[in-house]
Amino acid sequence: MSELTDEKIVIAIQKGNTEVFGVLIERYEAKLKRYAHKFLNYQEEIEDLVQDVFIKSYTNIQSFDVTQRFSPWIYRIAHNTFVNELKRKKQGGFILFDVDTILPNLPSKETADDEALSGELREELDSLLTEIPAKYREVLVLYYFEELSYQEISEVLQIPVTTVGVRINRGRIKLKFCFENKQKKYNKNIL
Repeated sequence: MSELTDEKIVIAIQKGNTEVFGVLIERYEAKLKRYAHKFLNYQEEIEDLVQDVFIKSYTNIQSFDVTQRFSPWIYRIAHNTFVNELKRKKQGGFILFDVDTILPNLPSKETADDEALSGELREELDSLLTEIPAKYREVLVLYYFEELSYQEISEVLQIPVTTVGVRINRGRIKLKFCFENKQKKYNKNIL
């Protein structure tokens, strides 16, 4: 089953082979947890919410259109679940990004210097991302770290594809601006 596409697995589930839903859980659990970290900081909540996403997906799997891609569909369910949790808690925005969300594939390092540098880089990127508006953070994470296409991001966020492109471009500009300002302040303090 692991060689089948997500959509073919969904077809099998829709035909009654519900046991293969576990393959989809294996494929998406880590990704959805990483995505959840941009909304919430508490691991227990993330575990519960990701389970809710899978329950909602399973419950609604019969309505999934197999001519479409599965990943935007499940990310949309996740997005709505996480946003609803934020509204329920009345938290006015996104929490700090988790390191694994921003730099999920860092190679392991052998030396203490490399480890320290990697930690500093992660903290810096975390700090910079929190300085830009949430609507830009979200598209940057979905595009660069979750590797969704513009079309898939459009489907997840329910915004036009052109808006996705604009937000990614503006997000990069804002991130660069924040970095340059931070560097200027740092250089001033050294002199």
